[in-house]
Amino acid sequence: MTTFAIDTDNTITAYLAGEAIPEGQARFASEKELAKLSVNWPAERLVEIWNGFAGVPPFGDLKPVKKFTDRKTAVARIWKAVQALTPTAAPQAAPAAPKQAKAAKEATARDAAKPAREGSKKAIVLELLRRPEGATLADIQAATSWQAHSVRGFLSGALGKKMGLTIESIKTPDGARSYRLKTQ
Repeated sequence: MTTFAIDTDNTITAYLAGEAIPEGQARFASEKELAKLSVNWPAERLVEIWNGFAGVPPFGDLKPVKKFTDRKTAVARIWKAVQALTPTAAPQAAPAAPKQAKAAKEATARDAAKPAREGSKKAIVLELLRRPEGATLADIQAATSWQAHSVRGFLSGALGKKMGLTIESIKTPDGARSYRLKTQ
């Protein structure tokens, strides 16, 4: 089990079980222990700790903050970032049995969505999805000028649920995710 230590300069160090932790450093091994430890800290210290991670490898994707909405959020985010300091990879859980795919609900005449209007974004997306190689998220975003979350919502909601279409998600040879209409 990994134990973490934080010094007065807000430097957090990870130690494997059995390693000696220098005196004068506060120790924690779980999010709960970090929360107990940080109860008496000023909010500014939590911001300093977080901003010490932000932008530094392996935390390059973390952005600095001016403040947190609350202490619980700060502790949770710091704990998640601290996990990257773990010297060895966490043990992998046994692979779970694959989930059974849910059967798509059959659309009735009352529930059937309107067909796509010629030249509409819905028609454009359907055309892209009908290609044998499908369309990547970036392809659909470029064609519609939608954001990624809007594209995913459209695929799931408008096409999957409302129109009753089955959308396949596949990996392309270059590792990108591609979506296409499943042929019946």
